[in-house]
Amino acid sequence: MVLGNDVGGARVTITDVASGRILASGLQQGEAGDQNQIMRTPRMMGESLYSSRASAAFTATLELTHPILVDIAAEGPLAYPGSVQRVTKRTWLIPGEDMTHDGMVLVLYGYIVRIEHPKSGEPLIAKDDVMLRASIRTLSGAPVRPHGDWDSRKLHIYGEVLIGDQVLERLQMFYENDNTGFEAPFFVPPFKDAKDGITLRVVAADPASGNFGVGQSRYPVLSERLPKKSPTP
Repeated sequence: MVLGNDVGGARVTITDVASGRILASGLQQGEAGDQNQIMRTPRMMGESLYSSRASAAFTATLELTHPILVDIAAEGPLAYPGSVQRVTKRTWLIPGEDMTHDGMVLVLYGYIVRIEHPKSGEPLIAKDDVMLRASIRTLSGAPVRPHGDWDSRKLHIYGEVLIGDQVLERLQMFYENDNTGFEAPFFVPPFKDAKDGITLRVVAADPASGNFGVGQSRYPVLSERLPKKSPTP
């Protein structure tokens, strides 16, 4: 699928390799593309995959007098800075030879991993039982879930509780539903061990496809609640 408006699109830059001069730059905007056409429809080799239906693209017109070697770079999704990836392709551009149909396709690898609960920076109470919830999507914004086009059963998805750089606990995360995403319970460490707070990290990894994503947030830890005293008779 394509990085479209739903995820902030992508920034594209075309640079002259010889001089380092930027020839064109701008945002890829539009829709993520037709999922049936891209994911499920058989096609012949060389047949257009993205441009046959409305989908996001960046278009530029360059006035060239001779063949030029360029680097075409793309980075996104721009609406999720923590998940931004970057890729570059080097190619020749030739005067009068337009890139038609799908043009130059640049592939970005990764996932948008967001910790939904607890909210980033929310104080946690030492020794409390807390539910960690996270959403996982492709860079184009499509949900990752069991039995979907992006099947979570093929991924390694887990959470981690850290103090500093030390991993205290690894959490096996399970898919609950579209509203809550993936979740796992954990205990907040004692205050004496986490006076500077903790970090929660969620990892989504698919080594077979080369897609990896990480989401993490820091949280202050407050001393545990003291039991209420019974009133004196």
